[in-house]
Amino acid sequence: MRTSPPLHHPKPHPKPHPKPQAQPKPQPNSAPEPTLALPWPRPPACLPANRLHEPPENARITVAGLVILRQRPGTAKGVIFLTLEDETGIVNIIVWRKSYDRFRRAVIAGRLLRVTGRLQRAHSVSHLIAEDIEDISPMLDLLLSEQGRTGDPAFAPPQDLV
Repeated sequence: MRTSPPLHHPKPHPKPHPKPQAQPKPQPNSAPEPTLALPWPRPPACLPANRLHEPPENARITVAGLVILRQRPGTAKGVIFLTLEDETGIVNIIVWRKSYDRFRRAVIAGRLLRVTGRLQRAHSVSHLIAEDIEDISPMLDLLLSEQGRTGDPAFAPPQDLV
C-alpha cells in the first residue's frame, strides 16, 4: 500500500493590525453624559417600547408604563384602549371586555401598569392584546425614595408623601 506524503499547508499570513481611529474630541459646549448614582426602578422582565419591533407577531410579551390615555369609545362594544408610556416611547394596549372584567380596578385606577399579552402588528403599528394587567403604581414612590432628590424643589420630601 502506497501512502502519499502529508500535505504542507503554509501558515496563514498574520492579519494586519487595524489603524487606530481618532476618538472624537468633546465639544466645549456639549453637555456631559448623564450618570445616575442609582438606576431607575424598573419593573422586572418588561420589554421597553422602543424594542417592540423585535419579537415576532403574536409573541407573548410584558410591557410597563405610565397610563397617558384611556379610551372607551361607544362604538367599540366594550373594548378599552390604553396608551402606556415608558422612557423609550409609547405602547398601545387593547383590553377586551373579558380582560376588563377581570382587571377592572387596575384599568380604571392604575397610574403605572404592567401588561402581559399577545403582540399584534397592523400597518407598522404594534398593539398589545392584554391578557394580564397589574397595577404597579406603588413603584412610582421608588422614584423619590431611592433617588435621593431631597434638595430638588420639584420633588416632595418623602415624609410629605404619606
